[in-house]
Amino acid sequence: MIFATPTLSDVEIRVLQDIVELRDKLSYSVSSRRWTSLLSRVLRAKAIQGSNNIEGYRVTVQDALAAVDREDPLDAPSDTWRAIVGYRNAMAYVRQLADDPHFRYSADLIRSLHYTMAGYDLSRHPGRWRPGPIVIQNDATGETVCEGRDVELVPGLIDDMVAELNADSAHPVMVRAAMAHLNLVMIHPFSDGNGRMARCLQSLVLAREGIVGPEFASIEEYLGRDQQAYYGVLNEVGQGRWHPEPNARPWVRFCLTAHYRQAVTVLRRSRESSRLCNAVDELIAQFKLPERTFYALADTTEGFRLVNARYRKAAEISQNLASRDLAQLCRLGLLEAHGERRGRYYTASAVTSEISEKTREPRVPMPDPFA
Repeated sequence: MIFATPTLSDVEIRVLQDIVELRDKLSYSVSSRRWTSLLSRVLRAKAIQGSNNIEGYRVTVQDALAAVDREDPLDAPSDTWRAIVGYRNAMAYVRQLADDPHFRYSADLIRSLHYTMAGYDLSRHPGRWRPGPIVIQNDATGETVCEGRDVELVPGLIDDMVAELNADSAHPVMVRAAMAHLNLVMIHPFSDGNGRMARCLQSLVLAREGIVGPEFASIEEYLGRDQQAYYGVLNEVGQGRWHPEPNARPWVRFCLTAHYRQAVTVLRRSRESSRLCNAVDELIAQFKLPERTFYALADTTEGFRLVNARYRKAAEISQNLASRDLAQLCRLGLLEAHGERRGRYYTASAVTSEISEKTREPRVPMPDPFA
């Protein structure tokens, strides 16, 4: 027996409708816009950062961007970097499966995703069900949140979860995705990486419905920002051991709140990205720069460090031409160079930093959709 999906109340249905309206606005906002790929890249990085931070793998958004771009890290320790790369690869597979016409959920798929994510450490049995008991701990406090189900029951519970995912359902996709997350994290079938796998599975369920894109639908960044609330609701629903009998409504409401607030955040970022890219275009016109310099100026104006390799890959140019472009942007006072030779990187200048400040919207308290 796994956790049952609660029947939604009128209030929950209304919040779902509010989320759909926000996502409709987002879908229109990001359709066929040049800056959409830049925003998508940042969202993917923040999802990687948020999900892994919950597990204790602390990484900067700059290194998460390096993982997205398949570049070397700037600061991340080697063990953290292996975890980040594994998670990136698993999420890349999720994006591949999003529109696969032959797709079906299966225990083997879940095990394969886990191996992709955690295969860098064979001592933790990646891709295999755990061999013994396990507990779910809040890494920030050390508190035990819940104990995983008895190991001999794991395969059957996973089969029940998979059957429910493959069955026709009248439940909204955000609720089905939330329940898949809850069931997997409470079963805790692996020796390590259960939280990351549960969040990955939630993103997969959403991606299969084609909600804008996996990175735009993900709530991993939100969960990473409010880890104590995340652990708190899991503790409330799980009651310390495997208890699928209680109502999972607090968890569903928590996930709907996360979707609502993340959609509000992404909509704000889409407006900011639009204004920032328009300002970068004006700079390019003002200084009569090649159009390709957009990639260098947009990246640094967003507040990220840029290296030659990243710029030449984005602009599809040679290393020498990339070096000349970056040197010119420094001479014009649009970039600042740091370091020498292979360690050199570039950041925004005072001019471009001012653009970033002007395009940012004031931060306001995040609304509670159930208020």
